[in-house]
Amino acid sequence: MKNEKIAIISSGNKEIFNFAIPIGIGLIDSAINLTRLCLFDKPDMLIFIGSAGSYGKLNIFELIETSTASNIEHCFLKKECYTPIDNIISLNVSRETVINSSNYITQSKLISKAYLKLNIDAENMEFFSVVKVAKEFNIPVKGIFVITNYCYENAHKEYIKNIKKAKEKLIHYLIDKKIIKEING
Repeated sequence: MKNEKIAIISSGNKEIFNFAIPIGIGLIDSAINLTRLCLFDKPDMLIFIGSAGSYGKLNIFELIETSTASNIEHCFLKKECYTPIDNIISLNVSRETVINSSNYITQSKLISKAYLKLNIDAENMEFFSVVKVAKEFNIPVKGIFVITNYCYENAHKEYIKNIKKAKEKLIHYLIDKKIIKEING
């Protein structure tokens, strides 16, 4: 489609870009605000950009693209809870990197290893709700993430230390892939 309307979205806070629409942090705010966007100005495609924490397989500043997200909480890994809803959504049939979403950031090497055993490689707080809303509105979606930290004890400190450089790498990647044009500032 030549005049395809692509919406580039991000969470906000420290992940504000002058070419992206911030939709909020966490599963709830991002779902509400993205639903509002889709109802009133439905795009032909969604590209969610931002940071992700690695459970150990992916390296700091590595860039990944995916359309597969999960919403698996730590209690599920410990067999202390269950859910009646689908907790993995993939809008692509090929094996992709799986991004887990929760309103909480993992800070445990042991828990990170448990996610890896489920073939879940990284986490981003919003991506599951983004994919769920995209699926509901029948909109193709892709997430493009840069790894800022490992989901270990110092996850937040690493994120703060690396977010500026990570955003620069993400912008260069988007320019190289011709998703955005050269930007100033």
